[in-house]
Amino acid sequence: MTTDSAATADNAAATASAALAATVAGWWGTAVSRIEPGVIELRGRPVQELIGTTGFVAMIWLLLRGDLPDPRQAALLEAALVAGVDHGPHAPSIAIARMAATCGVGLNNAVATGINVLGDNHGGAGQQCVELLTEIRAYGGDVDQAAAAVLARWRERSRYVPGFGHRFHPVDPRRDPLLALVDAAAADGVVTGAYAAAARALEAALNRGRTRPVPMNIDGATAVIYAELGFPAELARGLFVLSRGVGILAHAYEESRQGRRNKGPIPPSILPAYLGGDLRSPG
Repeated sequence: MTTDSAATADNAAATASAALAATVAGWWGTAVSRIEPGVIELRGRPVQELIGTTGFVAMIWLLLRGDLPDPRQAALLEAALVAGVDHGPHAPSIAIARMAATCGVGLNNAVATGINVLGDNHGGAGQQCVELLTEIRAYGGDVDQAAAAVLARWRERSRYVPGFGHRFHPVDPRRDPLLALVDAAAADGVVTGAYAAAARALEAALNRGRTRPVPMNIDGATAVIYAELGFPAELARGLFVLSRGVGILAHAYEESRQGRRNKGPIPPSILPAYLGGDLRSPG
């Protein structure tokens, strides 16, 4: 091979290599962060400028939304996150994390186990409620009529109305403080208050003609906050996961320090009821 031919081959190889590198870089392209030797930028902001100046809740907002919230927006989001951190071992996500912590899997696996059960039935009500409120807002016209119509459509496919009622609390103690914060933020122009109005209209429609009320719960109140702050429905679940993850971590760690091994869902002295037939021969 001549010198010119070798140079041409080398140039072709270098071009192919650069094209491959660009393809791989594009494959993993992201607007969330830029990481290079000596450089860490989050949404275009150097991390050294964020450390010590930006709170964790504002950082969540920054990564999800691309900008920083104003203090009142951050405070409202923080209130929602604080309210959802824990509901004790009655919650499946907490119970299963505590059981996992006794199985020798490590704290990270115990936390992941708890988070992985936050699905449509346990953990998804906030997302579903945001979808309901968004549907009411999109319906147009009088909010009370819109809420009644959307509720009727929802009940055609489910008897459960996400964000309302609670199996333990006649009135969820987290509800009123959260709604009061939304009302104050709406009065000051931080949020519009439109989703809060939709939620209250939905609550009125749900309880019309009932003797035993079904009040809004934590999922409904936090759904109002997430929607008022402009988060899409799917992020309502993601934000709940971040919130409940704190409680899951605390319970898993506590359980890991108590020395139990292979903790089951019920104490060993209580046996599950046997529901099968008795095949034993008489006598």
